[in-house]
Parts: sequence; C-alpha cells; structure tokens
Amino acid sequence: MLSIEGREVRVTHPDKPYFSLRTKLSKLDIVHYYLSIAPGALAGIKDRPIVLKRFVDGAEGEAFYQKRAPTERPRWLRTITLSFPSGRTAEEIVIDDTAGLAWIVNLGCLELHPHPVRSADLDHPDELRIDLDPGPGVSWADVRSVALEVKSLLEEMGLHGWPKTSGSRGMHVNVRIAPRWSFSEVRRAALALSRAVERRAPALASSKWWKEERHGVFLDYNQNAKDRTTCSAYSVRPLPDARVSTPLDWAEVPDCEPADFTVITVPKRFAEIGDPHAAMDAAPGSLEKLLDLAEKDEAAGLGDAPWPPHFRKMEGEARRVAPSRARKPAAKAPLLVVANSTRKEAALAGLERWKGKHAEAAALLAVDDVLVDSMRGRSSTWTRIRVNLRHVPEALRPPQETPDPHDDPTRDWRKLSGRSQKSS
Repeated sequence: MLSIEGREVRVTHPDKPYFSLRTKLSKLDIVHYYLSIAPGALAGIKDRPIVLKRFVDGAEGEAFYQKRAPTERPRWLRTITLSFPSGRTAEEIVIDDTAGLAWIVNLGCLELHPHPVRSADLDHPDELRIDLDPGPGVSWADVRSVALEVKSLLEEMGLHGWPKTSGSRGMHVNVRIAPRWSFSEVRRAALALSRAVERRAPALASSKWWKEERHGVFLDYNQNAKDRTTCSAYSVRPLPDARVSTPLDWAEVPDCEPADFTVITVPKRFAEIGDPHAAMDAAPGSLEKLLDLAEKDEAAGLGDAPWPPHFRKMEGEARRVAPSRARKPAAKAPLLVVANSTRKEAALAGLERWKGKHAEAAALLAVDDVLVDSMRGRSSTWTRIRVNLRHVPEALRPPQETPDPHDDPTRDWRKLSGRSQKSS
C-alpha cells in the first residue's frame, strides 16, 4: 500500500515480473519509475481522457486497450464521457494527480495514451501531434533529419514544436495550440504539414498513407483524427531494454540515441535537468498558416488523403482503397499476406517459414518489401506481415496462400458485422 499525496494506492502483485529478458523489472519497479518522473508524465495526461493500454502479463505479454473506465475504481478518480466516430460512447478515466497515475500503472498501463483534448472541451484539441514513423531499413539519422525539417517548417508557420523519442524507432513532435479548431481541421493542418515536409525532403519523408507507396519516414497525419491516441511523454515501451518515450530539447536531437533513454536512466536525467517540455503550455499557437497551406494544396488539386479504416467515408476523400487493390492493373502492387498473429514473434516466425518455402523469390526482396503492420482491433493489437513482390519476376512470384499463422482476432467480429449489415 502506497501513500501518495494523502491518497492510498494498493499495488497488487508488486513482485510480478514486467520485464524479464534484457532488463529485470517488477511491477513495483515500474510504479516507482512513474513516481520518480510524475510531474513530467502528468504534464502529458493531466485533465485528459485516457485510454488504458494494459499489459497485465508484463511487457512480454499481449496488451489490450480498455476505453471504458473500470467499474471498480477509487471514488476520487474522475471520469468523462466521450463520443466516437462509430457513434458509440465511453466513460473514460481522467487523471488529475500522482495517485491516479500510480493507480492506472498498477492496472498494467506501461504506456500512457491520452486524447489530445482537455476535459472541459472534448471537441477542440489543444495539441497537434506529428508522428514520425520510419519504414523498414530506415536509419535513425534519417528520422532525426526529418524531425529537423519539421522544426524548420513549424517555425515558418509561427509554431513551436516539442520533440521526444517515441521510445521505439521513431520520434514525436507535439505542438501546443489554442483549442479553437475541430479534430478535422487539426488533421487537415497535419496533412498539409506532412505534404510540405515531403516536398522539402522527398528522398527522406513520405506523406503517403498506404504502406506500399511509402518510403523513408512516414509523417502520420491521421494520428490527429478523433479517437486516435499515441503514447505520451515518459511512457514506458514494451521493448527488452524498457525504453522510454523521452522529451528532448531541440539541441539534443542531432546527436540523441533512443536506446539511451530507459526506465533505468531517465529518472536520473529528470532529477538533473527537469522536464525539457515544462514550458509547453505557456504559449499555445495558431493553425491559421498551416490551414492556409492546406488551401493552397487543395487549389493545386491535392484533395483529402485517406482516413483510418474505421472512419466513415469523408467528404472530399478519394476512394479509400490500397493501390494493390485498385481496379486498374497498372496501379496494382503484387502484395501477399504471409502471416497474421496476435503475437509478433509468431508472425515473424511465419515470415521465415515463407522465406524458406519460397527461397528464390525471398532472395529478391528489398528491405522495404516486407511490410510488418501493427494492427489495432476493437480492444487488442495483432501483427500482419505482407511481402511486396515488385522486385520478383512474374514467373517466380508465389501465389497467395493461407497465411501461416492465420490468427486475425477481428475475423469473427467482421463476419458477424457483415451478417448484421446484410440482415439490416
């Protein structure tokens, strides 16, 4: 039982291993980590509805998303009701203090996933989120270069970006904005920014939604669509070295290495230099210049880009179909699905079996011809692996076979959904 700022928080199974491969950390170790950097972590989640991404079996186990607040919770925890594009609603937790932070960490929340809105105004984000997602084989140096292009463009737009490592292979840049614009307008601004950065660094950056069209570092504008969340500052990521999504000063970006920031090293860094993002709320910016840029793109013939798959078809959006599934053969990329699994390791093992079975074709694949997709279902994540046979002559291309493994957790739900639509 921990006493935190006058509240009591019970840590259940404190000795339970949460990291057991390269780094040995228990659940209580993770709780103590979050208590050591609580002011920084709270700055990213305080007064925001939060989705609970729970690793109840530790970092090496499967995670699931829980939008709705647990029925058994302390009376001092706030909740608020959100509505989603699907029309559903959910009562979500709002964290206000360190005790609330410790309470959700005890539920297995290694990562913190707040919405980009405050509880007083759920329709107008106060944060533009720029997610730099490197493709297969893309170097960390390229990620840093694209981040610096983002910084330069933001400054021209009269905005200040706050960089942080994603805790994985990418980088995030958050921008505090006045809560004046809708989710659609914030996403539109993010799309304009992504396209502008791609024009400035065409060899390094991509704004293309479909993975088969991307190269380099993808600027994921759709992270600004309603109901999307990303891990916030000081989140622990489920990697063997217990990396942390760590706020940086821009002067650190050219030489930073994501592996330097872990549960072991970040508390000392925080104690010595504090939170590099402490002043983020001081001067919220305006999206007007980015939205002017969006208007220029649209006048030049650049319409809306694809939305996430669970959104309804949006006005101005072209047909939402991957080029490989388009009707025109010329636009079709030769993609095969080789593995679906709730466990990434099992999916990767399936890829190796496919390579062994089709060794001649596998030898011709480029690094970015293997597409490893982290798929998010209604309450769980799963891994899909596809291969692009564009570098394999047609005579050598294997046919589409039943993926191995073929464990798609959404399959049954989609079948039921299809039946219900047909019967309505």
